[in-house]
Amino acid sequence: MVSYSLNTIQKIVHSIDKAPGLPQALNHLVTGIHQAAGVDVCSIYLTDTANRTNILMATYGLNPEAVGKVVLPFEEGLVGLVTEMSEPVNISDAPAHPRFKYVPEAGEDPFKSFLGVPVTRQGEQLAVLVVQQTTSRRFGEQEIAFLTTLAALIAGNIAIAKARGLIDDYFSAETGGGGLFAGVAGAPGIVIGQGLVNYRKNHIAEIPDRPAEDVAEEEAHLRAAIDAVVKESKSVGEQLGGSLPQTDQLLFNAYALIAGSDQLVGETVARIRAGNWAPGALRETIESFAARFESLEDPYMRERAGDIRDIGQRILGYMLKDDQKASEYPDQAILIGENLSPLDLGRVPIEKLAAVISGHGSAYSHLAILAHALNIPAVLGLAGRVPLNRLDGRTLIVDGYKGHIIVSPSKEELNEYRRLIRSEAQLAHELSALKDLPAVTTDGVRIHLLTNTGLMTSHAHAFDVGTEGIGLYRTEVPFMNRDNFPGEEEQRHIYRQVIETYMPKPVTLRTLDAGGDKVLPYLNRKEPNPFLGWRGIRVTLDHPELLLTQVRAMLRASEGYDKLKILLPMISNIDELDRAMSLIRRAYDHVINDGYEIRFPEIGAMIEVPSAVYLIDAICKRVDFLSIGTNDLIQYLLAIDRNNEQVARLFDPLHPPVLEALRLIVEAGRRHGRHVSVCGEAAGDPELAILFAAMRVDSLSVSAGDLPRVKCVIRALSWERADELWREARTMEHAVEIRHLLEGELERLGLSRLVGHGK
Repeated sequence: MVSYSLNTIQKIVHSIDKAPGLPQALNHLVTGIHQAAGVDVCSIYLTDTANRTNILMATYGLNPEAVGKVVLPFEEGLVGLVTEMSEPVNISDAPAHPRFKYVPEAGEDPFKSFLGVPVTRQGEQLAVLVVQQTTSRRFGEQEIAFLTTLAALIAGNIAIAKARGLIDDYFSAETGGGGLFAGVAGAPGIVIGQGLVNYRKNHIAEIPDRPAEDVAEEEAHLRAAIDAVVKESKSVGEQLGGSLPQTDQLLFNAYALIAGSDQLVGETVARIRAGNWAPGALRETIESFAARFESLEDPYMRERAGDIRDIGQRILGYMLKDDQKASEYPDQAILIGENLSPLDLGRVPIEKLAAVISGHGSAYSHLAILAHALNIPAVLGLAGRVPLNRLDGRTLIVDGYKGHIIVSPSKEELNEYRRLIRSEAQLAHELSALKDLPAVTTDGVRIHLLTNTGLMTSHAHAFDVGTEGIGLYRTEVPFMNRDNFPGEEEQRHIYRQVIETYMPKPVTLRTLDAGGDKVLPYLNRKEPNPFLGWRGIRVTLDHPELLLTQVRAMLRASEGYDKLKILLPMISNIDELDRAMSLIRRAYDHVINDGYEIRFPEIGAMIEVPSAVYLIDAICKRVDFLSIGTNDLIQYLLAIDRNNEQVARLFDPLHPPVLEALRLIVEAGRRHGRHVSVCGEAAGDPELAILFAAMRVDSLSVSAGDLPRVKCVIRALSWERADELWREARTMEHAVEIRHLLEGELERLGLSRLVGHGK
């Protein structure tokens, strides 16, 4: 019976997702499509882009011995035609088509009709899905829609299954190899280290795979936890027996039966004996059980998958109650997680944290910004590409320049990356000679270089590279790492530490910029679109007591110091700015009335909302300086969520409208005699430094790790040459053209190494 229902599609997707390896996943796929669509043949060809071929990897209906042996170049066959056209190919008489290629070993002689659909993910060709019939006919719209929908949904599943197979079967430490996976470049640098998966004990799906050090001990650990859950379920059922209907009482007995079932115990023990530790083995078994329920037709039975996961979570809770592994960190720890937060980084000793890998996030997410500040490489956006929970304890290479990770690298890859790391160290040594020199062009244009920070641990590195002060101190970090708002005296102490550390250099403290991806646990509102919601200055204007408290703490911390600057985030209209300025003056009056002798600080506005660009003259009349927050400005100008790895590749500070907005802001600042700083991540891009120099911005506030590279570029070229490049860039319509222009200039100057190896 033909079935094109959503339930059918979901069943097929689940069967792939829960398959233990790539071959099983692809076999589930072709079998499921055959059964659902009633076709004679269903095959899937995986695309090898590097070699421009499609390889038959699974089939129902063709000769099974042809799997892995039929290799079709892109230029040959109907499968190649699907790849070239990147759209469905529907043919009633395939053998008569000029692109048909006869492959004797495939056994497709009886089949006439052909429908091929491309499987793509974010523009990358992954596979071609093919169905065939013995009858000569064109497939109908419903059949095409079914296959196209399925192809769109399974792209991520196939990518994960492929990666899982590569990691487990081909790129293990024993065989050597070099499983390279591409994500998003989050923060530059190269590291060789050991994977450390960050997981929450109350989320069984996050539990990593780890080798079972003592199989007998792991098995005993499992059985003890299962016994505890069985006893708990029976005990709770008995305690509540008098107050529950009999049908509900049976639920607790069912939990006990499932938890202690021979099948659940047996499958988990088998996985332990195959080498996985007990929590990882349990995760695999529970997901396998849940997938079986989710594949059933009966809606009630499908819902029981949730009960299975709940039972697994209870067992896991007992197993991890006394887990000590979480506090053990390797010396070169590469922290891994599906969706790491800044707080997760803080749980690893800073001296052992070597790099970061996250399933979600982009180069402009808060996590990437923090990695920049800590001067550690980061690769993000790997969700749907790599089964991250299989990377725990493995040797990894993190290439933060290219956004690549290499799992269990070969000796050749280790040697090559060790060479690159030595080259990095040599470059850092060469750049250290610039520490005490100003960032001034060859014809005398000076740009001040300051650092962004929010962590006390990053200050030492900032001084090592010759910072001229703090251009942006993110005050939200102390707000995030606690269960309530810090009080005024606690804040004063934090800000005073910062000021004393940098004195007499200038320090710019930004008022609380909560919201978006910077969530305060105690002030967390559920919003459909938090980046367009309650964040930045909106939060503190809705709670003026927060702003008053914070500004008083800043002012009191500045006693005896006259270079404090206060920065207001996310100004989108003049009313917000006027209200904030009024509150700052009120806080200043409070502090003066308390007997403090403090100079009224310079007040600045962050220009990071498009409306502020068009209000720039009015803003300039009210503030002392402007700070361009490129991260959010680009996000809002281009309508790209900077935390969304699906569109991260489109986020580009060299997009012509972005450069035009920057020009308008800088020229307005010059007209009004206002200092203009750029404090977003774009400020740390050595190529963009050329254009910032041409615009004559007054200062750049960058991560400490980026400062020497930016300084090197500024000192290597003249303002006159930068201006020529800027004029040329303004005639270009594509960001890639502008990038090539700037790359060419760095190459001419002999500075290509500044933007990473391989460029």
